[in-house]
Amino acid sequence: MIVDTLNNLDLYAHISPRLATALAHLAETDFSKLEVGNYELEGKDLFVIVNDYETKPREVEPFEVHKRHIDVQYVVSGEEEFGYLPLAEQLPSMAYHEQHDYAEFDYQTNKDDAAFIPLKAGMFAIFFPGDMHMPGTSAIPNKVRKVVIKVKV
Repeated sequence: MIVDTLNNLDLYAHISPRLATALAHLAETDFSKLEVGNYELEGKDLFVIVNDYETKPREVEPFEVHKRHIDVQYVVSGEEEFGYLPLAEQLPSMAYHEQHDYAEFDYQTNKDDAAFIPLKAGMFAIFFPGDMHMPGTSAIPNKVRKVVIKVKV
């Protein structure tokens, strides 16, 4: 997992060509002017999800993990927190969903081992396969516009 701001995108472009494309897209795009929806950059190998939502309490959200994609999550406006912990011996509460590339893990089972980190406007988080994460939470509901770029590994 990586958490940073757009000022430091160049530090991570070397990880993979698709990740470099995703990070460049973050820097070049005014996401406040885009409609909510999905946008392809390189078909199903690299695509963008623009979403508006209200954060929820962590107690009602599951952790998730992906096998085939890196998640680049960028907060355009608002603020949230995300839960994080490395995938180890945890058992999913919902089996891996092949088509949508995710498995879910129960909050109550994993809450004592998780760290919760604020993600403010202008910040991004990169979650690699095996990084359990719970996005979109906060103690007080906040309106958030967030972009998630799915990068196929």
